[in-house]
Amino acid sequence: MTSVTFAANKGAVPKSGYAASVCGTPVCSRRSGVAALQPLNDVPKKLSRSRTLQVSAVIERSAKKTDTPLGLNTKSIAAVILGGGAGSRLYPLTKQRAKPAVPIGGAYRLIDVPMSNCINSGISKIYIMTQFNSTSLNRHLSRTYNFGSGVRIGGEGFVEVLSATQTPTDKEWFQGTADAVRQYSWVLEDIKNRPLQDILILSGDQLYRMDYLDFVQAHRDAEADITVAALPCDEERASAFGLMKIDDTGRIVDFAEKPKGEALQAMKVDTTVLGLDPEEATAKPFIASMGIYVFKRSALIELLNTEYPDAVDFGGEIIPQAAKNRKVQAYLFNDYWEDIGTIKSFFDANLSLAHQPPSFEFYDPQQPIFTSPRFLPPAKIEKSQIGESIISHGCTLCECTVDNAVIGVRSHVEANCVIEDAMIMGADYYESEEERQALLAQGKVPLGIGSGTEIRNAIIDKNARIGKNCRIVNAKGVDEENAEEKGYMIKSGIVVIMRNVTIPDNTVI
Repeated sequence: MTSVTFAANKGAVPKSGYAASVCGTPVCSRRSGVAALQPLNDVPKKLSRSRTLQVSAVIERSAKKTDTPLGLNTKSIAAVILGGGAGSRLYPLTKQRAKPAVPIGGAYRLIDVPMSNCINSGISKIYIMTQFNSTSLNRHLSRTYNFGSGVRIGGEGFVEVLSATQTPTDKEWFQGTADAVRQYSWVLEDIKNRPLQDILILSGDQLYRMDYLDFVQAHRDAEADITVAALPCDEERASAFGLMKIDDTGRIVDFAEKPKGEALQAMKVDTTVLGLDPEEATAKPFIASMGIYVFKRSALIELLNTEYPDAVDFGGEIIPQAAKNRKVQAYLFNDYWEDIGTIKSFFDANLSLAHQPPSFEFYDPQQPIFTSPRFLPPAKIEKSQIGESIISHGCTLCECTVDNAVIGVRSHVEANCVIEDAMIMGADYYESEEERQALLAQGKVPLGIGSGTEIRNAIIDKNARIGKNCRIVNAKGVDEENAEEKGYMIKSGIVVIMRNVTIPDNTVI
């Protein structure tokens, strides 16, 4: 059920794929990890008149992490994924869903990234904080990560959703990242969590692949109260982030939020301290906070409930204050990482997945990104020209042209369409050919992209109905436009067709 990647170069061969969707685990030999097959002596000996045929097979599967750092017990680690933000900068994609539930890469949702990183790292105690528009997020989590019919980890593993609520002691909704964890800090102190030593605080809207056990091990080796994941960056990128300054041991001594000019220059550090080679350290003399933290459980509870009971944010309040009298360490993460905070960053991150080679690879047999099992058929493509694109399972494309695009699950694209520099999120259900013809006979628009339509520099949200001969190309050339009553918005020059809307035939946007 993995997506299909097409390369513009006919000679290019994509990497061997891995079924990233969770379809259950094959019955395996405990010793070898190879799928258990019927013994050969149980196979009927006479398979044909002329000879006996013996068949053996090896099924490749990813194994749950077993090579943990020496002395590191994963039962002593819990992860808290923050998924409660309103996601206003991603609106209208967040109009009817939480930000971590926004689809990405044709077949996944943003929440699948930290969830899969936890599972691949062997961390099976996971809490997810939710607040705004959490219905679709909760549905996705229950279908995919219930450790019953979804991803199976076993043992003491669990995924628990902690929703914003009102109690006799807390009358407010979550006011920020720290306040969300504070309101449920009693859960971390519960008797069932007494083995916990460290708490991972993760974001639900980032794209990256990380081994969290290496992160936690570095935290323990440094005997830190808090460890912050740090991304080395150059001067051009640095001013968009919260920056940190470290001493020669990697201890964080100063913070600056999106500094400019002289304030930016003052935040330069020697990144060889964290492990960069001299050449790369010269090119990337700044370190940015990724919003990913490890806390000692005892330190986290003390900071939230005793030392700073009124602080509502980790990055802007708790951690800078804690650095004054506690050991706060930096941990280098020198790999692909993208914060999916705006329509522009979301759009660019998706399209980069279709490039060859991609900046981020979903197809990793050792560290797959899991998602909901949909059991859809392969994509069906008829007489179409496909450039660098991702075509997800369950799609139907007929005599169309697609280039630099992500086509999501169950997408239906009719003849003579041109889709370029675009993300089509797909659909939650199919319409039969009879239903489509009945809608057309009534003058209505069926699900998918109608014939003769041109789509460029656009995002088409799920279950959209795009009529025939439409042009969705930002014809006015504007950066911003709010036409929500017509079913679309333009943000950063990108046209966003909203979820479940109908765009009539011959519309020009």
